[in-house]
Amino acid sequence: MAGGEVRADVAGGASDAGGVSGTEVASDAGGAGGAGGCAARRGRPRSEAAEQAIFEAAIGLLESGMPLAEVSIEKIARTAGVGKATIYRRWPGKEELFVDLLRSVEAPDPVLPGVSVRDDLVALMESIRRRGLAKRNSALLHNVFSQMQQYPKLWDTYHHTVIEPRRRLGLDLVLRGMELGEIRSDLDAELVNDLFTGPMILRTTIRPGATLDDDLAERVVDAILEGVRPRD
Repeated sequence: MAGGEVRADVAGGASDAGGVSGTEVASDAGGAGGAGGCAARRGRPRSEAAEQAIFEAAIGLLESGMPLAEVSIEKIARTAGVGKATIYRRWPGKEELFVDLLRSVEAPDPVLPGVSVRDDLVALMESIRRRGLAKRNSALLHNVFSQMQQYPKLWDTYHHTVIEPRRRLGLDLVLRGMELGEIRSDLDAELVNDLFTGPMILRTTIRPGATLDDDLAERVVDAILEGVRPRD
């Protein structure tokens, strides 16, 4: 299935300005009629080869110096050698495509140990530290994130699909700590969550030259827990 799609996508890329070729449409429909067409209508796995080509094309355009605002679906499709319809089947627009691209090159979201609130908070803060290191070491990430602030639609998409779920994860940990008696329940949970993430964001984003020591997450979590533990 994937091979047929990639072959069809290349054909579609050749006629990108005029739309997607009939070959590509036939391939994506799973063939004319029969069981293949029914299976396609029920949905089929994405082509990893096509997605990789699309990501590499977008990265190539950015690394060539093209501003983020000028990178269009049409330019990505042409560079990747696929039809625009191939991209739009996966992402409704450029913003969603770039969010997935960023997630593919960022450090993955953490798997929380689930042993204690403290250990889970350390794992979450460590993931922020690692993403900060990745941004410092990746010209692509640094370039995209610096431009995203000037591209509100992309920033909003990234915020709602990536940042907000991570923020909610931290808030849930704080609330769990309050329920278990590890954090004072009379405190503002949102504020306590900000106390944990604030130093990490400060060092990874606002102060790009700040040290990001291996034990930073543990030191931040332990220092804040000491201040928010229930009083005797």
